[in-house]
Amino acid sequence: MICPHCEQSLLRRERPGNVCGKCGRRYALDPKTNPMKLNDLRVRRVAAKVTQDGQVPCTVGQLWYALSRRSLRDTQVDLGCAGALTVAGLIVTFVGLATAAVVAVVGGLLLAGALGFVAAEVMGVGRGRPRLDRDSFRTGPMADWRHVYGALPPGVLDDGRYPSPPAGQPESAGADTPGGPLLVCPDRSVAVFLDAMGLPARYGLTLVAAPDTLVSRTPAPVLVLHDADARGLGLVHRVRAARPGRPVFDLGLPLDAVYGKANAVPVRGEPPTASAMEPLERSGEFGADQLRWLRQGWGFPLVAVAPAKLLDAVTRAVERVGALTDPERRRAASVGFLTWPDGGTT
Repeated sequence: MICPHCEQSLLRRERPGNVCGKCGRRYALDPKTNPMKLNDLRVRRVAAKVTQDGQVPCTVGQLWYALSRRSLRDTQVDLGCAGALTVAGLIVTFVGLATAAVVAVVGGLLLAGALGFVAAEVMGVGRGRPRLDRDSFRTGPMADWRHVYGALPPGVLDDGRYPSPPAGQPESAGADTPGGPLLVCPDRSVAVFLDAMGLPARYGLTLVAAPDTLVSRTPAPVLVLHDADARGLGLVHRVRAARPGRPVFDLGLPLDAVYGKANAVPVRGEPPTASAMEPLERSGEFGADQLRWLRQGWGFPLVAVAPAKLLDAVTRAVERVGALTDPERRRAASVGFLTWPDGGTT
């Protein structure tokens, strides 16, 4: 790897304990010792890209996706093992044919193992599975980074806790100010980002993480921001069921903006339950292929949308909702109010 300080190439034996053997300075991440195979230079480079060289911040969760994006496209199959098994199998089989049948059987088993690796690669085993989950990234590589450098990479915001209510507002999430809209956003990383960009303060929004915290007695509109996966897409249905008669607006992320897009790299989690899929199947909003994709646990997280694009899309949506709920401006508002960039990833 390249030392992030002196930029000298280092062999594994030349960097014991994450200390450069040439300049003597400590670095945070060694690609040989972390599941995401990160190094300091790559983290800095990707962070600079995501934040547009510091023009807009990003959270740890948004950085996690940007760093995971490349590996999410790949399977977790080691074809090097397949090659080794193939060579060993051919040699053992050749020797076995000349000596003992049992040896040839062993060779055949080695070749079968090699074919298993190849089949797993073709089937895409492990594709879409993060090498490290988001929380482990924050408490692992990013904690190591802080230990070495004293702070997160430039422009990266800590998303360890959900944003607190504004000063003077009750701590209970959902005790919104009279008439103020509620923005339901379960993703802590995205909520921290929007709060840091001043969106709630600018539009009088109250951020809440879950629909069951909506305790307000006011008829204020509810805006729902969610991932494009089975649970996220079903969130709007749950909010509407929990608060009948209250205006509920789906801000996205819409599945059509990312599904099947070449530059949109999805994440695969646990398959959703039948109860989670039921409202989506009943709604008629999704095609058979999309429903099958969602049932397999695939989805596209909000943290995958580039921060600047995310802020722009949510801002425009909030403004359009304001127009739709304002009697004086309603007549001028158009029907469709949220346009997400196709495959709007980092």
